[in-house]
Amino acid sequence: MKIPKIAIQNYQFTIVIFLLVTLFGVISYFTMPKSEDPYMDYNVTTVLVINPGASPKDMETLVADPLEESFNEIEGIEKITSEISDGIFFSFVEFEYGEDYDKKHQEVLQKINEKRNELPETIIRLEALQPSVLDVCIYQLAFVSEGATPAEVKREAENLKQKIEKVYGVRAVNLNAEQDLELQITLDMQRLAAYNLSIGRIITILQSENMSIPGGSIDLGNKKFNVLTSGLYKSLDDISNTVINAGPEGILRLKDVATVDFNYEKPEVLARLNGKEALWLSVEQKSGINIYNLSDNIDQKIDEFKETLPDNIKIETVLKQADGVKERVNGFFMNFIQGILLVGIIVFIALGGRPSLIIMIAIPVSVFVGIGLIDVSGYGIQQMSIAGLIIALGMLVDSSIAMVENIYRYINLGLKPIDAAIKGASEIGGALVSSTITTILAFAPMLMMGNDVGDFIRSMILIVIYALTISLFVALCLTPFISSKVLKKRKERNKDSLLKRFIDNYYTKWLKSALNKPRLILASGLIIFLGSVSLLPLIGVSFFPKAEKSQLMITVKGLEGSNLNNTEKAVKYVESVVNTYPKVQKVASTIGEGNPQVYYNMLKPNPASKIAQVFVVLESSVLKNMDEIIADLRSEFDNYPGAKIEVKEFVQGPPVDAPVQIRLFSDNLDDLKFVASDVEEIFMDVAGIININNPYSVDKTDLKININREKAGKLGVSIADIDVAVRAVVNGLDVGNFQDKFGEKYDIVIKAPKQDIKDLNWIDKTYVSNFVGAQIKLSQVVDIEFDKNIKRIDHYDLERYVSIIADVDENIQSIDKATKQVVAQLEQYEFPKGTTYMVGGEQESRSDSFGGLGQSLLIALLGIFAVLVLQFKSFKQPLIIFTAIPLSITGAFLTLMVLGYSFSFMAFVGLTSLMGIVINSSIILVDYANQLKREGLNTMQAVIEASRTRFNPIFLTTITTVAGLLPLTVLGGKMWAPMGWAIIGGLIFSTLLTLILVPVLYLLFSNGDKKISVN
Repeated sequence: MKIPKIAIQNYQFTIVIFLLVTLFGVISYFTMPKSEDPYMDYNVTTVLVINPGASPKDMETLVADPLEESFNEIEGIEKITSEISDGIFFSFVEFEYGEDYDKKHQEVLQKINEKRNELPETIIRLEALQPSVLDVCIYQLAFVSEGATPAEVKREAENLKQKIEKVYGVRAVNLNAEQDLELQITLDMQRLAAYNLSIGRIITILQSENMSIPGGSIDLGNKKFNVLTSGLYKSLDDISNTVINAGPEGILRLKDVATVDFNYEKPEVLARLNGKEALWLSVEQKSGINIYNLSDNIDQKIDEFKETLPDNIKIETVLKQADGVKERVNGFFMNFIQGILLVGIIVFIALGGRPSLIIMIAIPVSVFVGIGLIDVSGYGIQQMSIAGLIIALGMLVDSSIAMVENIYRYINLGLKPIDAAIKGASEIGGALVSSTITTILAFAPMLMMGNDVGDFIRSMILIVIYALTISLFVALCLTPFISSKVLKKRKERNKDSLLKRFIDNYYTKWLKSALNKPRLILASGLIIFLGSVSLLPLIGVSFFPKAEKSQLMITVKGLEGSNLNNTEKAVKYVESVVNTYPKVQKVASTIGEGNPQVYYNMLKPNPASKIAQVFVVLESSVLKNMDEIIADLRSEFDNYPGAKIEVKEFVQGPPVDAPVQIRLFSDNLDDLKFVASDVEEIFMDVAGIININNPYSVDKTDLKININREKAGKLGVSIADIDVAVRAVVNGLDVGNFQDKFGEKYDIVIKAPKQDIKDLNWIDKTYVSNFVGAQIKLSQVVDIEFDKNIKRIDHYDLERYVSIIADVDENIQSIDKATKQVVAQLEQYEFPKGTTYMVGGEQESRSDSFGGLGQSLLIALLGIFAVLVLQFKSFKQPLIIFTAIPLSITGAFLTLMVLGYSFSFMAFVGLTSLMGIVINSSIILVDYANQLKREGLNTMQAVIEASRTRFNPIFLTTITTVAGLLPLTVLGGKMWAPMGWAIIGGLIFSTLLTLILVPVLYLLFSNGDKKISVN
């Protein structure tokens, strides 16, 4: 190889180039985006249709079926899942991976527009949105009042919102749980009845009086004058004095039958921080923004704003994601620095000061250039990219170790440093290129994984490839030059090194003994491999681990029909329990909807009066006790009778519907409900399954207004007038807007007093007008009954289905085992005709992801084999080298089983990475044996000498790779431990056996002079 010689001869250019690219990386590090987790595109469009008053079956027929059939015509649709309930259709249109999601979103909008005229005219809301990981709030603030009115609190929150929206990098600022003032006209139902007045008449008069119709203009002489009409209401007195009836008894005004005043609208969402009423302000960031800088700028705005706040309003921070990012990133960099120190110490002890200095230069150069390239590729600093650096850390010095060791060997043989550098580098350069390419080929196919998991790990894979590539160029160009200037012939030692004595006194004897019994050694290796593979069922399989955050999300699901007050009672109970634990910092409760989204894969539940979430933030020091705290909370909440209370931890990885999920399919809703109940019981019988959710477990009970259409027709009452009256009395009806002298606009809402609708007698006090203006009592044309019906209908790819989901307490058993127990019972279950099931949840996502990794592994093996065939121009020798792979699998499985880790997705990533790492030792051993044979040694002599000579660099590269990974593996948490131990265990086991088994196979299958017995 001529590259080292060219680099040494043009060393000035070599130094300048490496300085420039390293500087480029340093600049990138300080300017590139930083976040906690990698950015992922959601390949989904959500469609929401609201049609008040429609039953689930009507919504299915009139809205869901036509829209879903239309969406299904779009190319590149993966699946369509929909929830259909009273007046609401909510659908997820999921696209195939790799599609242009923006284009597909536009196609969904186009289909909606095409179908709009066929949909009911009563629809009040129809929208299609693109969810994004950017919807996660990076900052959640609470405005807490100490005597201020809700209007004053909202006004201050809106002022801060406007200031934060102007900060560069802010995507959106949202207010949640605010209360708006409205102008309420509260009718006296008895007086209204006494005057025989209908609500419809009041509404008609108010709307006609509150209109602004331009009078036009008139020419008088040579001038033009605008004609002004009465216009809109200008004051509350104008509204109160509105004439609503006139007759012999006199004029009747609105104030005679109603109270007109400002009041707060009926709250649909309540919020509390640490027990005090609050209003949430949440901030979202744009993509590609450094969260540190953005957070600092937001802090500055908040600090300035606090100085202007009145004393009775406080701002408190619920969540500041930048703090978590800083803690996570600093933790990873600490692991990285610890790895560097370990590698440096090992190299220094093994090779001495000068060689270790040369070798360690490869680390900062490779790391910073890798960071620069990952920045150019559009990724930032987050846990995946830093973990990629740590994975690569031990391998960054492998090429330089082998290079320096070989150059050092020639210097000690008497060559001049520059000649030794050229000869040593040229001799081993080809093997280093092959070993680096094979390692890269183990990682590269994972870039082609076509799913969201591939997106999640892509930055990690890329930075490993970039760093390894740069480390190869460092080893071929920079290391030889520096070695020629720094290395000197080692002084004669009276005593050999410990490693050399081990090679002479032990390793050589073991090797010769193995070479005398090649078939026995080969059979032993095969038995060990097959035995280790059989351990996989004992090890168990999992997907992604918990996020290990000192935060919890507690979801409260009230009983069917629960109102906001009842849900609030359950939340207060949750707060009282949580506050008994020490080191609780924040308890943020949101009632009526979910807490603002604070984690990228935990979506908010749909708003409902029976839904609430309690976001709990604890001190980081309790992280080691989180499992115990969660178990205690679940045990406590199981006894609460008024709601289902679920304690959830944040979990790493892309979103999954639920750990355990069974989808049931049938056109018959009764069959679905019956089987869903049985499946729920199966879930309850499986140990460890918790938080079971069966949408069909309880029917919905409504108050149904039955209109006697025949009687209404005879009396001349329109159905629309009846519906308007019912809406106004039960929930209030918006009849227009009022603008005060300051320009503030308020909704005008007509409603009945709360006490008048606490029972069903209100239909006797409510009147509707007929066609001739006569007032008809509502009870003459309607009656009320309780109606029990199915509360929702779900669709999966246009079929009716129901999804039974649950969490798993992994302290009891793994998700994989729990799912298998459920499936085993389902296989024995007799389903009604036309009813089928499929397994979803983590098992479905894991199968897709593991299948993608399996394909990547196959492609990697074929690519590596092709490179080896090209290098060695043989089929036998690549197969010899490949024996390191099954040995590495053996080591990985044994290590995971002994340490008690399951075979998770990240362990699979580690195993895939291992394929390229472990064969490097075999490559440099076989390559050197071939060189020795070309120099005249027979096969036996060549393989023994190659094994002895290459033992030192093989041993060192293995130890440095292990040392680089050790801090992340031991201290990095549950996400990285399975991957780290899989690589470490596989590498150590494979290296030890490779140093015996590869020479044996080389002797058995290499052509040329062989000597079976060794003297």
